[in-house]
Amino acid sequence: MFLQAGGTFRRFSAGRYRRHGYQRAVLSGGGMAPRWEVLVLAAVLLVSCGAAPSDILYRVPEEQPPNTLIGSLAADQGLPDTGHLYKLEVGSPYLRVDGKTGDIYTTEVAIDRETLRDCRNLFDGDKCFLEFEVSITDMIKGIGTGPRLIEGRIEVMDINDSTPQFASPILTLSIPENTHIGALFSIPMASDKDSGANGVAEYSLSTGPDADQLFSLQVAVDTDEKLPQLVVMGNLDREVKDSYDLNIRVVDGGKPPRASSALLRVTVTDQNDNAPKFERNHYEAELPENSPLGHSVLQVRANDADTGTNGEIDYSLHQASDTVQRLLRIDRSTGIIYVKGLVDREEESFLKFFVVAKDRGPNSKTSKVLVTINVKDQNDNAPAIEIRGIGLVTHQDGVANISEDMPIGTAVALVQVSDRDEGENAVVTCVVAGDVPFQLRPASESANDRKRKYFLQTTTLLDYERVKDYRIEIVAVDSGNPALSSTNSLKVQVTDMNDNTPNFSPAMLEVDFAEGNQPGDKVLDVVASDADSGTNAELAYSIVELSATKLFEIDTNSGEVRVKNLLDREDTERYEFHVAAADKGVPSKTGTATVVINVLDRNDNDPKFMLSGYSFSVIENMPPLNPVGVVTVTDADKGENARVKLYVEPDNGKFVIQNGTGTILSSISFDREKESTYTFRLKAVDAGDPPRSSYVGVTINVLDENDNAPYVTKPSNSTYKYLPPVTTPDTSVEVVEAEDIDSGPNAELVYSITGGNPHGLFHISPSSGEITLAQEFTRKHNGLHRLVVRVSDKGKPPRHTTALVHIFVNDTIGNVTLIESLVGHSLYTPLDRDIAGDPDYALAQRSNILYGSLAGIAGVILVIVAVVVIRHRLQKDTKSGYQAGKKESKDLYAPKQGPKNGKGKKSKKGKAPKPAKPLEEDEEASLQKGLKFNLINDNVNDSPRIHLPLNYPPGSPDLGRHYRSNSPLPSIQLQPQSPSASKKHQAVQDLPATNTFVGTGDNNSTGSDQYSDYSYKANPPKYSNKQVGDYFVNTAGYNRNITWTNRVW
Repeated sequence: MFLQAGGTFRRFSAGRYRRHGYQRAVLSGGGMAPRWEVLVLAAVLLVSCGAAPSDILYRVPEEQPPNTLIGSLAADQGLPDTGHLYKLEVGSPYLRVDGKTGDIYTTEVAIDRETLRDCRNLFDGDKCFLEFEVSITDMIKGIGTGPRLIEGRIEVMDINDSTPQFASPILTLSIPENTHIGALFSIPMASDKDSGANGVAEYSLSTGPDADQLFSLQVAVDTDEKLPQLVVMGNLDREVKDSYDLNIRVVDGGKPPRASSALLRVTVTDQNDNAPKFERNHYEAELPENSPLGHSVLQVRANDADTGTNGEIDYSLHQASDTVQRLLRIDRSTGIIYVKGLVDREEESFLKFFVVAKDRGPNSKTSKVLVTINVKDQNDNAPAIEIRGIGLVTHQDGVANISEDMPIGTAVALVQVSDRDEGENAVVTCVVAGDVPFQLRPASESANDRKRKYFLQTTTLLDYERVKDYRIEIVAVDSGNPALSSTNSLKVQVTDMNDNTPNFSPAMLEVDFAEGNQPGDKVLDVVASDADSGTNAELAYSIVELSATKLFEIDTNSGEVRVKNLLDREDTERYEFHVAAADKGVPSKTGTATVVINVLDRNDNDPKFMLSGYSFSVIENMPPLNPVGVVTVTDADKGENARVKLYVEPDNGKFVIQNGTGTILSSISFDREKESTYTFRLKAVDAGDPPRSSYVGVTINVLDENDNAPYVTKPSNSTYKYLPPVTTPDTSVEVVEAEDIDSGPNAELVYSITGGNPHGLFHISPSSGEITLAQEFTRKHNGLHRLVVRVSDKGKPPRHTTALVHIFVNDTIGNVTLIESLVGHSLYTPLDRDIAGDPDYALAQRSNILYGSLAGIAGVILVIVAVVVIRHRLQKDTKSGYQAGKKESKDLYAPKQGPKNGKGKKSKKGKAPKPAKPLEEDEEASLQKGLKFNLINDNVNDSPRIHLPLNYPPGSPDLGRHYRSNSPLPSIQLQPQSPSASKKHQAVQDLPATNTFVGTGDNNSTGSDQYSDYSYKANPPKYSNKQVGDYFVNTAGYNRNITWTNRVW
């Protein structure tokens, strides 16, 4: 490496080049011996004293990553690193240049030595170069001084990036038997795309136990090529073993080395003593380009001393590239090489390959020879003229633009003339045709006749007003015979200098514009003028303030100002902004003007409610003409346009509104169970001309009051649940289900057992109403249990209802009639008495035999008495007008008529009937009087229908008033003399499927009016416990006597 220091040159030795592109150098000079250690990344610059620019040489290894620094033109050439523009003209896409420093870097396209066009057919030791060109423009003096062109080359150094490979993974070699020990046989060589030290370095052979003593490897060197040869070390006998499989391995000399291997199959054949031998060691020939197909290039000859088939030779191409195989072929028998494809010297100027001669003996022998062919040039290419921009002058679509104020000698283009031919055919003369103020000046001092570069520069000052553009034609002629020529042209446009500013007249524009416009309406036109011409006089209008562009827009070309949005005087009455007119000169000049827009008023605002929708809540049962809510409405206009009136739509008379206050009044009383929500809308109308209006929706939500008691839907009071005594605790017995037509807490229900559970056998879930067994049954618990379940809501005050749940505990349920009679009599038993199993269990055990005998006797007597009484009553009924089987002409069970001047309320379709208010009566009497039962079995699990007797003990509830008879006898008409039929015959229609007792928070009051539109109210006489306890029932349908006592059942 040579560096200049103190006017002299000192040579120092460079350390060994490292693969990663680093080199350490030591510089010493004078009496001092300072030691500099310079670390250069990716490249080594080679510069010699007085070298021309074309001699600039950099060296870089191939396959470097992107952005690897190759060299710095500014630092290496002593050029300033400021004020200059460096531009890469040739070298793309492998290189890029920093515009300020001239540093040359690699790009994303890696430099691969093996694929570069000029490096594909190099011999070992030949260097691979990549050419580049960089233009330098002085930015301080301007482009008028003309750019400088620097040419250079980059030596692409090989790295070990290719692995040596054999031609085939399996190589075959035939060796005659009885071959003498020490005989050599050539092995096909491996090839490596790398060169030099990175090429093939050594071969090695590995054998199996059967061939270890028979073969070895010897490597011969021939013209820098390593030729692997197989050495026979022992006697071969084909009759003993006719083939051997060996492994041959090739390694290159790179660091780290690369290697590959192949299977070498040695076949032992009959003896073939002599290998073919070529007449020459190297064949050379010239091939004119464009030679016709089938043209004979040369003939290779080989001789074989053997006779017969052992002396017959076949020729073939060996280690031939794809290009050689595409362009040439060899005659197998004669060795004549023919043209196979179109040969173009400009594509391939040199062909290199081997020819192998192989005899036809059973143990064929081969030899090879190197063939090189130079492609001779023909003058078949006309000169090529390339015109491109240089420095800051760019070209687009064959047009270059230059300002009229550029000085003489300004370069407007770089013209490169080249000829792909060679010799005299590539010597080109280039001139500018016609009378134009431009000329060609050599751009570099390179003596390369095949590729010359010129600057196309001005010879006089240009005047835009005189000539606005030029068409420059360049002619190039080569020196061939006959000569070939070509032309290319460039259009140069002279651009005008922009020295005038656009001007508005007047400088302030004011206009009145009414609000309520349509987007896109025209406001005004602004016009400016420019004394320049061409693009310098072409104006583009714009609005200066960014905020104004949200409301207004201006046509860039015409200056017409339009409004983009609806203007509202109530928001802004006056707008002021600036408009600008900019010409299209370089640099551009701009003039401005002020625009004032006064907004005129219109009735363009609708009345506006404060809310988008109103929702009010009122309590049901609120009297009419009470305030429901207040709405507020405003109008942004003024005067009559802001005076607003309110209307209710639709006006059905239920609500009115006060215009002065916006208060909504109700004309009705609210009942949530009938209608829980009212919706309507309010209309606001101003007094403008024409008037404007707006609407708002109003929703009135009726809040619930606890005015409905719960009602039980399951189970029916007259049903029972059977449980065996062995039922385990926590077993689910029954689920009481109830509903409340109120809402919210008024409909949240709580379940409790208020009676019939003296032993604590049962437990009910307060929230779900599920009744479960709390403890195990004992013998005394056998029998009927009647649980009095209270269902209360959480209203304030709370309301409740009562239901009966019958549970029969026994081993069997064989006597269903007995269970039905027990349930039937339970319905007439006061609720404050517990019915919970058999209270006389012990006594019953001792008296079973006595009671059984008495029961049998009493049963016979009762049957006889019953027959007599029934016959007597039938005769009496016949005398009083009743005829059995005759259809009654009037329904004796018609609903009770309501008040004369009142109409029954019709419940809404699909809605449960609204319960009536509870009765305030004596505790015991009200409990009994309000009891209602549904004897219809609607559930598979319920007990069968119960047939009640027609006669009841004195003082018991008159259930006959609430039910039609379930007996098979005809309906009985109540006679006037009957105490219950005085004044008027009355009956109550069937009840719903559930039977409940209703209260309003008073534990002593019950009622059943809520389940019927018609209610029967009776005041039966009080009866004492004694009367109830002494009552005795004995009917022919029962097989047991049933008694009431002062205790429980």
